[in-house]
Amino acid sequence: MTEPFDAKSLLATLTELPGVYRMLDDAGNVLYVGKAKNLRKRLASYFRDHHPSPRIALMVAQIAQVETTVTRSEAEALLLENNLIKSLSPRYNILFRDDKSYPYIVLTHDNYPRLGFFRGSTDKRADYFGPFPSSPAVRASIHLLQKMFRLRTCENPVFNNRTRPCLLYQIKRCSAPCVGLIDPVRYAQDLQMATLFLQGRQQDVIGGLTAAMDQAAAKLAFEQAAVYRDQIQSLRQVQEKQYVESGKDGDVDIVAAVYDGGVSCVNLAMVRGGRHLGDRPQFPAHAADSTALEALTAFLYQHYLAHPIPGRILVNLALSDGEVTDWLSATAAQTVRVGEARSTMQRIWVEMAEQNARLAITARRSVLSRQEARLEALCTTLGLDLEDGKEARIECFDVSHTQGELTVAACVVYQGNGMRKSEYRRFNIQNIQPGDDYAAIQQVVQRRYEKLPSGEGVAPTLILIDGGSGQVGIAAAALEELGLAELPLVGVAKGEARKPGLETLIFADGREPLQLPPEHPALHLIQEVRDEAHRFAVSGHRARRNKAGRSSSLEEISGIGPKRRKALISRFGGLQGISDAGVDQLTAVPGISRELAEKIYAAMH
Repeated sequence: MTEPFDAKSLLATLTELPGVYRMLDDAGNVLYVGKAKNLRKRLASYFRDHHPSPRIALMVAQIAQVETTVTRSEAEALLLENNLIKSLSPRYNILFRDDKSYPYIVLTHDNYPRLGFFRGSTDKRADYFGPFPSSPAVRASIHLLQKMFRLRTCENPVFNNRTRPCLLYQIKRCSAPCVGLIDPVRYAQDLQMATLFLQGRQQDVIGGLTAAMDQAAAKLAFEQAAVYRDQIQSLRQVQEKQYVESGKDGDVDIVAAVYDGGVSCVNLAMVRGGRHLGDRPQFPAHAADSTALEALTAFLYQHYLAHPIPGRILVNLALSDGEVTDWLSATAAQTVRVGEARSTMQRIWVEMAEQNARLAITARRSVLSRQEARLEALCTTLGLDLEDGKEARIECFDVSHTQGELTVAACVVYQGNGMRKSEYRRFNIQNIQPGDDYAAIQQVVQRRYEKLPSGEGVAPTLILIDGGSGQVGIAAAALEELGLAELPLVGVAKGEARKPGLETLIFADGREPLQLPPEHPALHLIQEVRDEAHRFAVSGHRARRNKAGRSSSLEEISGIGPKRRKALISRFGGLQGISDAGVDQLTAVPGISRELAEKIYAAMH
């Protein structure tokens, strides 16, 4: 028997410095990770007779060991705490998905700056506006800017090699700077107006456009005046659709946390440049027994460690103290106001965000209920046995190639009522006859499960193969060779004319093939997983094919290394552009001599 945890002995050894603590159970599993301004006082608060939170009381009852790490400051403790939460995923910590892919609008610093969609780390080589809550919000804004200011959106390799205007010029979404149909001064004016619009200074934009329209009319340039008029009308229509008055509360985040029936949701709405851009609901892990305020606090810490902090954050719940606000201000190096709504407009924003959080919970419940019904129908139909408390895990394989070349096999995973994209895997198939799908299936099954007999990896509840009896037979043989013949294996054979709903299930254990009705929930789940495997395999094959296509022809030319190959592709946009270029154009690329240009030209023709 293990000795009971002695809290008094632990507290007697603790320091009053800031730091991070980790609570472990008797098996060494991390239960909870927390930070503290004063380690002794913070940990002492756990070991008392009565806890207001049943969740904390349950956690404390399981503690067998506490580990601490002293830090130089509370801010350093917060950073270490969040890193440990993300890496260890403790059972009693509220954990939000680390989503660093919020999109931006970018304006490059080229001679004719490009307007575009951007994800990733920003730098000083362009101007970035955002972040936006979703890709559709960015694309809608770009479409609006194209309509109003006609900035170019094409990449530099395309822009540098245009000889005539593209379709966007014809439909009045671009001013065709690529072929000189707009002078640099006028383009710079349009760029300035677009920048002001993205900064939320719509009134300045309207004023500038109105003045330009009057000047054009005075010079009898009525066509140009009509362009300015249309821009003004478009801008006024945008203003009418917004819930924000231009020039007020330019950048605001609205964070609303809701707990309903065991489900927590934190909804983040964004106002950027005076425009309400929409919102994004997030569902934290390990929050079933947490309060909405605990989820809200966890979100503020975790989200703003990785994302820009606006000057104003509105929340739907009063924070327990000023610790979060102080940390946000220190991290942003400016005063950040965090609090509940005061004005009528702010209350509207918060009510909208809270209502959307409740709607997101309702939608999530509906999806989970439907997925549970599908999974239950699948287990019943196929006779799958699940251990109590264990989630069903489905792994599905598909193969993609072009006339047998560059074969890629994909494995996708369904578990816990949803696809587990972090566990998807692709396999480049080697050393088989081109087009031999059977050999490809055999190889991918062997590679996927070769370590399973030794205890590495997770055994699936069901293996799906996108194929008929031949693919199922070869996959079953591969599993038997690995000593895994007991794993349930089913093939999904496409129906007549590959029409959805006519699929036939092929069993590896000798059962008669089964064709489920098109409306059967088990078939719907199988189709969902099968289609995802197909999508993942095709996208992987296309990426491999494109990579080979970009480099193979150039790699065969002596004197063309990675740097020159990159310079050529960057300049001409791809092999077709290089092939279309003449010797003089090739010579203009840095590092390409005339002799080498002639060699490239000869190899490409």
